[in-house]
Amino acid sequence: MIDLKNNLKLALVQAEPILFDKKACIDKAISLINETKKENPNLIVFPELFIPGYPVGMNFGFSVGKRDENGREDWLRYYKESIVEGDEDFLKLKKCAIDLKSYLSIGFSERDKISGSLYNSNVIFEPDGSYKIHRKLKPTGSERVVWADADKNYFPVTKSPWGNMGSLICWESYMPLARVALYQKGITIYISPNTNDNSEWQDTIKHIAIEGKCYFINSDMIIKKSSYPKNLKENISHLPDLVCKGGSCVIDPFGHYLTKPVWDKEKIIYANIDMDLVVSSKMEHDPIGHYARNDVLDLKITEK
Repeated sequence: MIDLKNNLKLALVQAEPILFDKKACIDKAISLINETKKENPNLIVFPELFIPGYPVGMNFGFSVGKRDENGREDWLRYYKESIVEGDEDFLKLKKCAIDLKSYLSIGFSERDKISGSLYNSNVIFEPDGSYKIHRKLKPTGSERVVWADADKNYFPVTKSPWGNMGSLICWESYMPLARVALYQKGITIYISPNTNDNSEWQDTIKHIAIEGKCYFINSDMIIKKSSYPKNLKENISHLPDLVCKGGSCVIDPFGHYLTKPVWDKEKIIYANIDMDLVVSSKMEHDPIGHYARNDVLDLKITEK
């Protein structure tokens, strides 16, 4: 910890994806990334499933024991707009990280090139173009009819001059042992791409920052009903005008807002992160060090 660089410049992007349109989402992401150049960030963070967007409120025609063929058409459309690791679209994002000499975290719907299954994934690119992908361990609720359980890449950690970075996607952060798995890898930057725009989530993220003695990067998005494609088969008229209202912010290791939540609008949130706080916060409570009882409690992690 004593070798950490003191300050990290963060660009936290709260923006609306262009639903069901991979190319438009990537173009918008690249435009926003380029917009951050003037601030010269070390780390740029985008929300969950920014590519090709999080289809909040849709059920793709699923009900218990039945499937609707119109819903299958919507699902196929989303499937075709998902990204395969290493393809041309993926490499465009990688090039952004290289060009800006920054770390880049972005959520995307990943299509496995062998099985064809979809995964709710987050990738962290490094300035040299290397990267690690995390697949969501357990899609939440009816997400499970769209994305599969992670079958690999469970708890990847990216080493940086500011310590280790890792991500848990949305409600993965409600899995206590998953959090501990990241803590045990010594993370200083906890990246949370999500769509949790409720007040209870704000309490959760403060707790996690205190518990893990790390910075919590809360990365949410804006989604408007008017932005859904007009020719979807599924009826989305029941959705509110503002489907997801954001709330992106940064929490320090003492559970305080470094940047307050931003609601109801797109914004790039900039923050200077003082890594000395990570060290000093561990004085009386280090969850994997002097405040742990590894002789009593032991977490076994299956790595794949």
